[in-house]
Amino acid sequence: MAMAQMKIEDIRAMSPDQQDDAVLNLKKERFNLRFQRATGQLENTSRLREARRDIARIKTVAAQQRAKKK
Repeated sequence: MAMAQMKIEDIRAMSPDQQDDAVLNLKKERFNLRFQRATGQLENTSRLREARRDIARIKTVAAQQRAKKK
């Protein structure tokens, strides 16, 4: 389920619905990663940070796009 780090250009090309879906999927992934870390099964610990930053990237671009439309 691990997604590659998202690029800003890819995020900007998404529709608002796709951005919302991507955030939801990343939040689910973060939950699973945190659970794995708590049980000692997480091998790629850097993925937690990447997922958190991907969520922030998507939310930032979405906010910029909403501000542009106003």
